Amino acid sequence: MMDAAGETPVADRLAELENERDEMRERWIRSEAEMANLRHRTKREVEDARLFAVQKFARDVVEVAENLKRGLDSLPPRSEDEPEIIGKLREGFEGIERSFVATLERNGVKTEDPTGKLFDPNLHQAMAEQESTDHPPGTIVQAWTQAWTLNGRLLRPAMVVVAKAPAAAISAD
Repeated sequence: MMDAAGETPVADRLAELENERDEMRERWIRSEAEMANLRHRTKREVEDARLFAVQKFARDVVEVAENLKRGLDSLPPRSEDEPEIIGKLREGFEGIERSFVATLERNGVKTEDPTGKLFDPNLHQAMAEQESTDHPPGTIVQAWTQAWTLNGRLLRPAMVVVAKAPAAAISAD
């Protein structure tokens, strides 16, 4: 039987079911995409948690490494007439420092000496500026502390002294 428009109720029902199928297929595809995104995001978050869970601990350990380095740097310079015990102590502490830093590096904690590099506000904290004709402006002339990272993420910025043009050169420009 045909209705007034010349279509059968079966054809109407078929069109209705096809539309419903298409809507369901679209919802299913979107749901699958959302699940894939969720899996990807969760995997990334778990990986970040694994890599950076020790960040606070690493920041504290870095301070210990810096204090050990400061202690070594405060020892008097080597001399021929220094007591043997002082030389052995120095060598022992230097060995401990090398081992300690190597252990940190094996666990993703790295240090970098920024001296001679261009100032990067993402890695360095400028503590002072120093006029210099030997270095281009913006170059780090001295590092008070090193930059420390954990798996590429900044733990502690380097505290640095940055070169600037001498006052006479600035006024001449």
